[in-house]
Amino acid sequence: MNIKQYLDSTYLKTAEQAGISEEKNILVAQGFIQEAIEEHFKLIMIRPEMVSLAKKMISEANSLVQIGTVIDFPEGTSLLEDKLQEALHAIKDGADDLDFVCNYQAFKNGEIDLVKEEILKCTQLGLAHNKVVKWIIEVAALTEKEIIQLSSLIKNVIVSNFEQELFPKVFVKSSTGFYKTENNLPNGATIPSIMMMLENASPLPVKAAGGVRTYGEAVAMIELGVKRIGTSGAKMIANGQNSNNEY
Repeated sequence: MNIKQYLDSTYLKTAEQAGISEEKNILVAQGFIQEAIEEHFKLIMIRPEMVSLAKKMISEANSLVQIGTVIDFPEGTSLLEDKLQEALHAIKDGADDLDFVCNYQAFKNGEIDLVKEEILKCTQLGLAHNKVVKWIIEVAALTEKEIIQLSSLIKNVIVSNFEQELFPKVFVKSSTGFYKTENNLPNGATIPSIMMMLENASPLPVKAAGGVRTYGEAVAMIELGVKRIGTSGAKMIANGQNSNNEY
């Protein structure tokens, strides 16, 4: 198994979140991008303002590493037009994957039509530009019933509105990695949450993000059926070591 082709090496902290200067944060992001190039990871997942930097570094290295970024991150509560504008800007900067934070708060509040329209319009934009689209549902903020319902809702919108050959390009993704849980509960992918997503999102692929910190955990997720894994410890996982990174 070439586990590196499942790994989306991820660095999504702002300078403030990392407790460092803007200049230092750019250097950290450059380090992650360079590592992804050297390690031949599937993708480097970075903040929107870093996409053009990644594009430049990857092009200069003649690398096949793809570039992913997050849209409306991490809350997912922006207006649809704002989500679309942010996504369009990321596309112009060179992003290959667009990981939208689903408005799970609206979903929890019963605003189902709003969520359906957001999924439809944002997915249409991404696929029209030949991009991969992922929908982050933030499993730690949802009950088991809500994980099942939201995974099914996304699946139903895609299956009803797009051709079957496009299904592999629309993922349901577990987590932002930034959700604050109580009592130190997991804020990322867990085996139970991923199993529910796999069962209810199919035929759409699933990305396990957050909480995967060892080679064994990564293999277990792949064996369950996930197609991508988001982690800030990609190199350590690929080398069979344990990552102590938060995400």
